[in-house]
Amino acid sequence: MDNMFTVFIVDDDDRVTKALSRLMRVKGYEARSYTSPREFLAQHDAAVSGCAVFDVSMPGLDGLELQSALTAGGSHRPVIFITGKGDISTSVRAMKAGAIDFLTKPVSNQDLLEAIRRAEELDAKSRKAQSDLASIEAKVTTLTPRERQVFTHVVAGRMNKQIAYELGIVEKTIKFHRSAIMRKLGVRTVADLVRMAEKAGISK
Repeated sequence: MDNMFTVFIVDDDDRVTKALSRLMRVKGYEARSYTSPREFLAQHDAAVSGCAVFDVSMPGLDGLELQSALTAGGSHRPVIFITGKGDISTSVRAMKAGAIDFLTKPVSNQDLLEAIRRAEELDAKSRKAQSDLASIEAKVTTLTPRERQVFTHVVAGRMNKQIAYELGIVEKTIKFHRSAIMRKLGVRTVADLVRMAEKAGISK
């Protein structure tokens, strides 16, 4: 990745944030640390590539509530939880909410770095999917209203003759629109068109 991967560390224990920040920087990561969950939320930039390391037990907002607040704000940043207590029920809830890992203090550097590597892979895949979707949506906006109509009929599996009948236009015009749609969306086959529509959540 072009940009340095950032690890956001949120723990109300200043010693923990300092120690983890040092470790991250030694391993080549950018580190941003916070002792206040609300300060983190106020400054958080979802556009920055990275993952989060949250302490579970913090005053104000606990780690799980912080994860929920991130998700509610539209950020799907990978989260790793650390805790001073090996609470099984909490760890289960964290994993169900999509946490990468749930580590008990004192946290093993090896375990944490392995979790961060997994988070890095997940973040890269997620951002590529978001980029692909944005690219598809941008292409779809170039379609005329009539082309958009034909597009939804084509991906629903209808033949040119059926589409022409439903839209009240001649089949030759449908063929013309189909050709324009394929060119504008940069695809060669109907199968590619269907896959693109599925990614964009477009259906008839």
